[in-house]
Amino acid sequence: MRPRSVFVCAGCGHQSPKWLGRCPDCGEWGSHAEEAGVPRHPLVSPWETARGGETRHARPLTEVQAEEAARISTGGEEMDRVLGGGVVPGSLVLVGGEPGVGKSTLLLQVADGIARDGREALFVSGEESAAQVRLRAERLSIANPRLHVLAETSLERVLEEVERLRPAVVVVDSVQTAHTASLASAPGTVGQVRQVAARLLLLAKERGIPIFLTGHVTKEGAIAGPRTLEHIADAVLYFEGEGRTAHRIVRTVKNRFGPAGELGIFEMRGDGLRVVESPSELFLRERPEKTPGSAVACCLEGSRPLLVEVQALLAKATAGLPRRTVQGLEATRVALLLAVLDRHLGLALSSQDVFVNVAGGIALSEPATDLAVAAALVSSQTGIPLIPTLAFFGEVGLGGEVRGGHRADARLREAARCGFTRCILPSCCLPGTEVPPGMNVRGVRSLQEAVPIFLGRPHAAPEPRSL
Repeated sequence: MRPRSVFVCAGCGHQSPKWLGRCPDCGEWGSHAEEAGVPRHPLVSPWETARGGETRHARPLTEVQAEEAARISTGGEEMDRVLGGGVVPGSLVLVGGEPGVGKSTLLLQVADGIARDGREALFVSGEESAAQVRLRAERLSIANPRLHVLAETSLERVLEEVERLRPAVVVVDSVQTAHTASLASAPGTVGQVRQVAARLLLLAKERGIPIFLTGHVTKEGAIAGPRTLEHIADAVLYFEGEGRTAHRIVRTVKNRFGPAGELGIFEMRGDGLRVVESPSELFLRERPEKTPGSAVACCLEGSRPLLVEVQALLAKATAGLPRRTVQGLEATRVALLLAVLDRHLGLALSSQDVFVNVAGGIALSEPATDLAVAAALVSSQTGIPLIPTLAFFGEVGLGGEVRGGHRADARLREAARCGFTRCILPSCCLPGTEVPPGMNVRGVRSLQEAVPIFLGRPHAAPEPRSL
């Protein structure tokens, strides 16, 4: 008798006996795919199952014993920073990224770094053979007898090897290729990915073994599979990078044991990923001088201050509807700044094509980059280049006011270290801020006050230049 199939949403896991164009739970369109029927399990806690059905009762919070285990170093300063100081024993870490960005290379180096401390490490490859992994390891100069390789996609076989080796860390590359025999569906389906991740999470908590999973991403940039995959993981990292640039960025979007938003910057070389010692100098290395439309932003990614170049170009619109092209920033935030400049400074930007780019391929989300974006737009419009040693930070509100940003001291220290001698920042950040020697700072309360300063016209308002 043919087993009854169900239709499962790839976004949230909603099940339906028939195909639906739109998921009633998450609202995604075209996300339902047919799978073999999965029997519904009784509502039993996985922690109760792991402990042989032991009944657990609620206790006062003050009676719960907090156990804080020492973190395990991954052998790299940048990766430890992203994880909040090292990987926590018993944690499940999900690493997502586009094909070919270097996820396998990164985690192979992480496994080797942990194995170098005398621990056993297991690298499970579901996409490459053991010989192919060895070739990659030779290219990375990795030859560690404590690093074990298993080319396997069966979850049951992986669990057997973990029980035999008792490793200190497990890497599964990737979760979409692993499958369990308890489900009849194909690897990579919603049910398989969810079941595999849940059993690996249980293994991590039972044995205290940190487990790294790699995951493919969709064309929208999200990790493929059910959204519950990111919910059950203790930490979610996104590995970003472009083919035309050598640097790679590891960004923390979720971390139960440390701050989210941390950033790790690497450089992809022929012998693997190497740490970038000075990211600010990397992003400003090819910055042109005396060119209108270029400004330097003092941004803060996680706990790390960074200096990046923001470029703007305004051109006369050749079509009926002006274009707005933005790379590395939120397009809606740039549209907001254009409206503020038009309304409060009188710059006629509504009939011009606007192009805004963050040099180096890095993506910024901090609102404190607003002032640098506005300075680049005004510079491009007026044709006046900004002072090469001038940096900016501050959020711009709808009324044209410049709002404060946190950790002004760290931003100014990073700017001074990179040779910048001037900085325009919100006035509210000046009290209590330690200014580095030789740094000239100017506090501003609004765009109307800031624009004449960075254009070199302290007593005159900007004059829009017609294109």
